[in-house]
Amino acid sequence: MNADFQDVVRRRRSVRRFEAGRSVDRAALQRIVDAGRWAPSGANVQCFDFIVVDEPAMRDAVTEVFLRQAQRLVDHAKGFPAVKKSYLANTVAIVLVLGDPRWKVCFPQPTSPDWEREYLDNNQAIFLCSLGAAVQNVQLAVAAEGLTSAWLSGGGEEITNRELSDLLGYPDWMRAYGTVPIGYPTEEEHRRYRRPLAQCLHWNRYNPEQYRRHAQVDFYESSLRPFAMYRHHEEMAAWPDRAEKLGDWDTAFTGPNPNPGGSLEPAADFSKPRVAGQATKRRQTRADES
Repeated sequence: MNADFQDVVRRRRSVRRFEAGRSVDRAALQRIVDAGRWAPSGANVQCFDFIVVDEPAMRDAVTEVFLRQAQRLVDHAKGFPAVKKSYLANTVAIVLVLGDPRWKVCFPQPTSPDWEREYLDNNQAIFLCSLGAAVQNVQLAVAAEGLTSAWLSGGGEEITNRELSDLLGYPDWMRAYGTVPIGYPTEEEHRRYRRPLAQCLHWNRYNPEQYRRHAQVDFYESSLRPFAMYRHHEEMAAWPDRAEKLGDWDTAFTGPNPNPGGSLEPAADFSKPRVAGQATKRRQTRADES
């Protein structure tokens, strides 16, 4: 693999502290969007459009939309470690990646009710994966330009998307599935937590000893998530309070085999949090006190 490409991949960061008063020329922004244009898409339909917001007044208006979106997360998605979006004011540009659902007609369609679940799910997966590829290409191009960015999933929710549609003029049946604020970082870019390669790489077939058990997912959601999302360490083994934060789950998160017994579990409902760990309880206590 080309070393320069590997460097770009590893320099891609979700950064939320940008230098104020900076700017970037449109030629660089065009190159960034052109990289998104070259992303693969199902049936080569290219079901994405890119809106680049680089005028200060419009950037500020978009920022206001996301400030309201962030507050709704605090009010109505309690427990999620939401980040204030005020940092968007210091971006040099904001790229919104729109998904155009009309093109899903080109993806596999069920020919009978018996096959609806199989192919409607597949159809949506192709659509979302195509958009994700475009967002990732944009972010890699940002890193290659010596800039940094974040990937905001916010924008696709109904209320936020309606506000963005009214502001930016796109049809409200399209959605801003990806929002990428771009800027110059105020500090050195650090790497965030990544699972050990030995945990997620399987050769020729799935290795059940690398399976992460339901209880491990519960623990991450309820107690570990705020730290794993924002700490400047690629490996949890480097955390100075590793023993306190990981406890009995140390080996499961830092070693090659989180499931040494090799037994697998049936599916479980993870559509909402299933346990309340220490971090969740602290957030709930703060919310109750306020």
